[in-house]
Amino acid sequence: MSTSVLLTGGAGYIGSHTLLALHATGLKPVVLDDFSNSQPEVLRRLEELTGAPVAFEQGSVFDSDLVARMVDRHQIGAVIHFAGFKAVGESVADPLKYYRNNVGGLTSLLATLQGTACRSLVFSSSATVYGDPASVPITEDFPRQHTNPYGHTKLVGEDVLAAVAASDASWRFGVLRYFNPVGAHPSGRIGESPNGIPNNLMPFVSQVAVGRRPFLQVFGDDYPTPDGTGVRDYIHVCDLAEGHVAAVRHLLAGNPGFTVNLGTGKGSSVLDMVKSFEAASGKPVPYRIAPRRPGDVAECYADPASALALLGWQARLTLDDMCRDSWRWQEANPHGYGG
Repeated sequence: MSTSVLLTGGAGYIGSHTLLALHATGLKPVVLDDFSNSQPEVLRRLEELTGAPVAFEQGSVFDSDLVARMVDRHQIGAVIHFAGFKAVGESVADPLKYYRNNVGGLTSLLATLQGTACRSLVFSSSATVYGDPASVPITEDFPRQHTNPYGHTKLVGEDVLAAVAASDASWRFGVLRYFNPVGAHPSGRIGESPNGIPNNLMPFVSQVAVGRRPFLQVFGDDYPTPDGTGVRDYIHVCDLAEGHVAAVRHLLAGNPGFTVNLGTGKGSSVLDMVKSFEAASGKPVPYRIAPRRPGDVAECYADPASALALLGWQARLTLDDMCRDSWRWQEANPHGYGG
């Protein structure tokens, strides 16, 4: 059994934390990244944290020759496919960018892998495939739908994997439906460093707390939730990384493919996040209420029981842990990896 795991988009936010988790359990991560939404400084810090060089190639999943060479040279046993765009608002404004990269990148990767010995892949899916759920908590058998092009790319990606698996029994896919990854490595050396204006709540909150932005916009305070703001299932990125390790180990052990939610099973509102972050940082997080955003839903949190039953995985860290680690990262790196 090969213990080498190819991480497409491995220098990104979730990929970098997963690299550390894989390394800690004796698996051998290999990174492919084009730095379209990450920075080379990540790799230097990963080497500092692991005490070992990072096996890395700069390039795209669309470069079939490069991917095939990497799979062969490193004897890749499984792939974790992180590479993709993930901003809901941007996907509404520029859907073709998202379909080309998220759907096209996956199909290109699979076509390349078909010519190699590697038949195991863990796919970064998303809770957005549940659209606006009729109820919470959400189990994996809920109807799938979508409220924006980003969510649709993940839904289509899942369908592509199902069709490929049905066509050839040698393929095994682990589909991980993430809820809302936040936080940073407890070392404060790696974290979320978005290029430009953050699209997600936690980095925006932390940039307000550190003084980079004057206030937080809260999109809607009239949802049918306890305080009127949107409720989400925030999961610490280190817990999420451990979920990927569990998924890869499950596939490398020869088990069949699966689809599971990765979340905490607990919903927190935007204002819960603000309060927790103020407590963690000791800084005010001023906010202003803005209109609801198109595509947003009121409430979304997981039933994570399947991941525990199948993979032996469950989230351990709390919202306070997420805010504390995010603040440690933000305070030490006020401009992300740029300084």
